[in-house]
Amino acid sequence: MSRIYDISQRIRSDIPVWPGDREFSLTRTWNIDSESPVNVSEITLSTHTGTHADARLHFDDNGTDCADTNLAPYIGPAYVLDLSDKINSLVEPEHLQALPKTVDRVLVKLFKEFPHDGWKPDFPAISPDAIALLAEKGCQLIGTDVPSLDPQESKTLDAHFAVDKASMAILEGLVLDDVPEGLYELIALPLKIEGADGSPVRAILRTL
Repeated sequence: MSRIYDISQRIRSDIPVWPGDREFSLTRTWNIDSESPVNVSEITLSTHTGTHADARLHFDDNGTDCADTNLAPYIGPAYVLDLSDKINSLVEPEHLQALPKTVDRVLVKLFKEFPHDGWKPDFPAISPDAIALLAEKGCQLIGTDVPSLDPQESKTLDAHFAVDKASMAILEGLVLDDVPEGLYELIALPLKIEGADGSPVRAILRTL
């Protein structure tokens, strides 16, 4: 029987968010009582809260929004690569030598332990050259457990634009602590939100 790994962050009131971004909140608007048969809540959150997909609109004013994003890259075989003991700052092509000759999707583990309780501004990132190598391998999606493919202080977003050039998809903020290296089936669909530049996802891996 297949095993399912839930590789999503738990969205909660104290979830760490990008510095300056909207914090998550959930407020009950209806309660079960004599006038209401149901509980209903409203939520406030950033489109990049927790485990999320970046739409092209995130870094390109002319890019595709979540509602029109191609879903195919977010479902299918994915290789989990653990670089948490090898990378201090930037993933380069030489760090990807363990990958198969061809690969559909790659999820890169960079945190030794995911920082659920705080923000780490010096998280590792992915170089544009590493993105180019993945594209050569036929990769259509790159995912990682850090908050962004680019360093926190980047203003040019070189990795994001390298992904765009290669027509790849992006997942960020995955939780890969308990997932052994290897090949899985990924399911991580963004919500169909018109005008949205990103979307939280419920990302899972299933053993093959």
